[in-house]
Amino acid sequence: YREVFRTTGVRLTFSLPHQHSLQHYSHTMRLFGAPNGLCSSIMESKHIKAVKEPWHHSSCYKALGQMLLTNQRLDKIPAAQSDFEARNMLHGSCVSDALQALKNHMSLEILSKSSNIVYRSSSVSQ
Repeated sequence: YREVFRTTGVRLTFSLPHQHSLQHYSHTMRLFGAPNGLCSSIMESKHIKAVKEPWHHSSCYKALGQMLLTNQRLDKIPAAQSDFEARNMLHGSCVSDALQALKNHMSLEILSKSSNIVYRSSSVSQ
């Protein structure tokens, strides 16, 4: 039956085993799951993040625009994070930076007071 395709010039070469395997495709998927490690749960989780969660955050009235805006904002968060990391803005916290500045300030005050004490003690002894 494949000779008909060759003689009429419709198809000169083709793979009959590949065409035959398509008959078993749906049955095999039901038995063993998706081929090549593909899993439908990946698409389901993407659907939840991209559609269901923005829907719940919207007012449900003309929600499409709100959902698109939510997705745009969610896409910008990783970009901002990588930009902040490149600028070394994510090392520590505001509190740790404030404490470090306070420690530096206090150590400068202590140094200036100790130098005044040394200066006064040397001037008093003379």
